[in-house]
Amino acid sequence: MTDSSVREFKMPDVGEGLTEAEILKWYVQPGDTVTDGQVVCEVETAKAAVELPIPYDGVVRELHFPEGTTVDVGTSIIAVAVGDGAAAVAEPVQEAVAETVAEEPKPEGRQPVLVGYGVSTSATRRRPRKGAEAPAAAQTPSAAIQAELNGHGHAAPASAAPAPAAPAAPVTGDRPLAKPPVRKLAKDLGVDLATVVPSGPDGIITREDVHAAVSATTPAAQPEAAPAAVAPAPSPTAAPASYDGTRETRVPVKGVRKATAAAMVGSAFTAPHVTEFVTVDVTRTMKLVEELKQDKEYAGLRVNPLLLIAKALLVAIRRNPDINASWDEAAQEIVVKHYVNLGIAAATPRGLIVPNIKDAHAQTLPQLAGALGELVSTAREGKTSPAAMQGGTVTITNVGVFGVDTGTPILNPGESAILAVGAIKLQPWVHKGKVKPRQVTTLALSFDHRLVDGELGSKVLADVAAVLEQPKRLISWA
Repeated sequence: MTDSSVREFKMPDVGEGLTEAEILKWYVQPGDTVTDGQVVCEVETAKAAVELPIPYDGVVRELHFPEGTTVDVGTSIIAVAVGDGAAAVAEPVQEAVAETVAEEPKPEGRQPVLVGYGVSTSATRRRPRKGAEAPAAAQTPSAAIQAELNGHGHAAPASAAPAPAAPAAPVTGDRPLAKPPVRKLAKDLGVDLATVVPSGPDGIITREDVHAAVSATTPAAQPEAAPAAVAPAPSPTAAPASYDGTRETRVPVKGVRKATAAAMVGSAFTAPHVTEFVTVDVTRTMKLVEELKQDKEYAGLRVNPLLLIAKALLVAIRRNPDINASWDEAAQEIVVKHYVNLGIAAATPRGLIVPNIKDAHAQTLPQLAGALGELVSTAREGKTSPAAMQGGTVTITNVGVFGVDTGTPILNPGESAILAVGAIKLQPWVHKGKVKPRQVTTLALSFDHRLVDGELGSKVLADVAAVLEQPKRLISWA
């Protein structure tokens, strides 16, 4: 095959200036046919998880990096044979797959498939590994093998085809069968795979097998010189540290968490933070929320206290526009923004992200409700794009959803203010001269004292509180 028939797809910059990304998941394997625009992998940048489409047709020749690898932007991550070279790649792969299929005749009408595509409707036998005796009993059905492979998102290469059904004890001299993530887990936990009894299809060692091996080993049996076990990250299937004998767990800081840490340190030590607090009776706002939920105009929309808090902040910014600004260090200027890109801090499995609603100042209340709903749903699915997290001007963080009364939030880099909303609780409150149970919350506004002085910050916070106490001001102050 000539070099001209192979195209190298390089890691793109998917977030304006990002230098690296981690490969989370491959959707294709060598030998798979791909078409222009087909998503071949998912990567995580410092800002979000992004799916990458391939820009041409062909057959996958090679994946240059395994899942979990952090790759610099501009580095080739996948080679694709195009044109006449595609057939030269596809044929050997087909032959390699065919070698794993039983020698016995196949039922008529059954079409051969590549590993990772479709499921066979009939049971097949796997060729025994070299040096291993073929068992007399029938092998595990290929459908079970296929399900296991599909569950991990990638297939094992032909040279590591699954072995016969798991014996009662590991076969001496045979390399234990385990997928790369399981091998890494065993290495991190200090487990010799040769001592693990497999329970997976065709003798494949699973994560549960590794943890079972750890649990069966007492601390006294561990080598004295062995270092503390290091796990890449907690997982739903992993046993708690207090039960598996480990005393510490180290979690690599990368992707969104790494970017968040760097941004918060930069913000905290660049912008002089000031935080002010106000406790406010939001009983009328809570009643309005319930009324809006019954309004047909809001059917299907996310209506909650955050919606009215966001609107209250937008009203306060309109009354005090100088707070919506940024600091230009190079020019030594304050840049006042005449638009509001309202950031909403969202906790996701990958870490804290702050997508923003573009031009939130120009949206009606129903439009704002729709935008908030879409923002939250996208964040929960891990599909927030880098563009959605750029260009924010002010942010709201709702710590109240965790039962927290308030906090001193750190500014999102490049922004002038951030509003923290505490838990809304029934508390004794003086209302019309009498102590009554009222819905009360505490708001905290942090701002950049280079841009915002105490008077301006106080006015903004007081206006937000005033709107939430008397939501009819949403009309009178509009």
